[in-house]
Amino acid sequence: MPDWLEGWPFLPVYLLFVGGAALRSQATYWAGRGIAVGVLRSRWAGGLEHPKVRRATAAIERWGMPVIPLSFLTVGFQSAVHAAAGLLRLRWLRYTLWALPGYFVWALVWAGGGMTAVAAGVALAAESPWALATVLAVLATAAAAFVVRRRRTRPAARTDGVGDPADARR
Repeated sequence: MPDWLEGWPFLPVYLLFVGGAALRSQATYWAGRGIAVGVLRSRWAGGLEHPKVRRATAAIERWGMPVIPLSFLTVGFQSAVHAAAGLLRLRWLRYTLWALPGYFVWALVWAGGGMTAVAAGVALAAESPWALATVLAVLATAAAAFVVRRRRTRPAARTDGVGDPADARR
């Protein structure tokens, strides 16, 4: 925990993180709305075809609004989802109501242990940068193995003779 938060009761720290999550996601959503209004009508519209934004937009279109609160449990994809919600020009109230549970979960993760994990990483880097690099390499390898394994099993699940439900909607 950072020194400036040391000794604070949990509730004010938690509410601080809820407010931070709300401000960040709303700013990203409104940036997406601004892009939708301005840039998509300009000659730079083609430059907005970033793979993360396309993936986030496709996820919202396929899975619906639950993608918004679930995105708070991710890194990187979270911002893309909020920007995509703005690009899709989702109604503000609907977006915000779906984002509320995400604010509370994100704040719980960070106020409960996320800041401690970051502080431990900083302390480990100060003690031994090689130890931090090793820990990060192990975590990255585990994440990559999880993703590769999941991608390998996904096509096998679709070869059972039943079509993809998304194809039926087209």
